Amino acid sequence: MNFISHIKKLDWILIGSAVLICAFGLAGIYSTSLASGSFLNFEKQIVFFILGFGIMIAISFFDYRILRNNSYLILILYALCLILLLGLYFFAPITRGTRGWYRLGFLTLDPNEPIKIILIILLAKYFSARHVEMYKFSHIILSGLYVFLPALLIFLKPDLGGVMVLVLMWLGILMISGIKMKHFLVLLLCFVLVTGFSWHFLLKDYQKARIIAFAFPYDVLGGSWSQTQTKIAIGSGQIFGEGLGQGSQVQYGFLPEPHTDFIFSVIAEEWGVLGISIFFMIYIILIWRILKIAIEAQSNFPRLFAIGFVIVLITQFTINIGMNLSMFPVVGIYLPFVSYGGSGLVGNFISLGILQSIRIRR
Repeated sequence: MNFISHIKKLDWILIGSAVLICAFGLAGIYSTSLASGSFLNFEKQIVFFILGFGIMIAISFFDYRILRNNSYLILILYALCLILLLGLYFFAPITRGTRGWYRLGFLTLDPNEPIKIILIILLAKYFSARHVEMYKFSHIILSGLYVFLPALLIFLKPDLGGVMVLVLMWLGILMISGIKMKHFLVLLLCFVLVTGFSWHFLLKDYQKARIIAFAFPYDVLGGSWSQTQTKIAIGSGQIFGEGLGQGSQVQYGFLPEPHTDFIFSVIAEEWGVLGISIFFMIYIILIWRILKIAIEAQSNFPRLFAIGFVIVLITQFTINIGMNLSMFPVVGIYLPFVSYGGSGLVGNFISLGILQSIRIRR
């Protein structure tokens, strides 16, 4: 297959929707750069976008079946990701009380992103080979162990949001793979018990404070400040928005972390309900095209990979926007393809590259 015919076979509706979503993110980051007086984040995000897009195209030439057929390769990549997570405790700088990423010059690397991709691949491989044996609880336990090890290392950073994404991804793939209802109820009971134990013995004080501020949002000058400002920003956008670079909450510095956790509020303030409606529609198209690849796949491995990636996107999308709307506590989950960050953006484009490979070779 020559280069031109290969490029023609790519899902350009999927690519176009991802690019348009990135454009919303770049517009939001540009606006926050106007407010801060520094365009470094905006310039870096453009570089991340170009790099991610190029990697996506390159990976589309890669035969995804190598991953499906090589268990040792998957386990080696999984082990490397665990080493990266473990290495954070020795080599990563402390930023705001957490060792969240490696600093490589002016760039950073968040190991949460590669472990998400590898876990989707690993779980897709595991369940595609055992889909007729999902009645066995032992498969749930073993697959849960694969998730538990990185989840534990992420939790100890501490990063509650990262753990939530991995656990929800695992549960989603389990349900799609055909878990029995009684087994699901057992997992639900375990989740309740672990949550109670974590609250009393594992969660940091600031994590508890965020949850309390969410449940009782009355301290508007203290714990509830962030989400109070996001609601003001979203409400200020009204129908048509205040315009690019004109959002008062952003430009006057009231909105916290506007380029990462709360970039949705930036978009809502500047583009209004009309802009957000278009934004949602494009996201729906993105999800639809990925699910279309899953439906058209000829075997369980590519189908489960596509569905696993959809679960991750929907989980992060829902929780991040829920944080902005005060429907969920602030847990530090970024908005895929939108929030500032090279690891997340490049990681998502890598997943899109694998999906393109699946589409071409289905």
